[in-house]
Amino acid sequence: MTDISAFTLLLALAASVSSVEVFTSKEVQAVNGTDVRLKCKFSSSSSISDDVTVTWTFRPLAGGSEEFVLYYHREPFPTHEGRFLGRAVWDGNIHRSDGSIIIRNIQQSYNGTYLCQVTNPPDVHGEVGEITLKVVDKVHFSEIMVLLLVIGVGSLVIILIVMAVVFFRYYRKQKTQSTAVSVMECEKPLNDRC
Repeated sequence: MTDISAFTLLLALAASVSSVEVFTSKEVQAVNGTDVRLKCKFSSSSSISDDVTVTWTFRPLAGGSEEFVLYYHREPFPTHEGRFLGRAVWDGNIHRSDGSIIIRNIQQSYNGTYLCQVTNPPDVHGEVGEITLKVVDKVHFSEIMVLLLVIGVGSLVIILIVMAVVFFRYYRKQKTQSTAVSVMECEKPLNDRC
């Protein structure tokens, strides 16, 4: 077999193998102690079958080894150990090309990269979706109070300005009307004398 025919055969074989495209958010923020949904949508050139698999893994931001989060093949198989035990929940729908999960009660140690890999035989090759999760602290009560105070004081100032303008216009209108009445009262007695 010549090099050209071997190369042609290799190209034909590569063209016959389709791939799965995976779509995820690049970055997600979540408040410490809340639940977060990590979306993983996919498309495949083959029709969606019951043989679809979705594999979720995690790479810590601080470094360390990759951890298993959840595996789906006809039903979800969450991890039986580690930080995601009892916290990773399947929230996808394979027939809608959705391989999403929910992580419950997010903690600071969950900062990192979440990887979503999907296969749909014969489409077994494809990109791996990556989501960087950033866990932020809850807003402190004192920060909320400062924000409410600023909004409250600002609203009060605006109300006082509006009321001052309304009273000024009302006072000015009353003064103009009383001057007109005074002039009319002065003219009436003069007319009576004529």
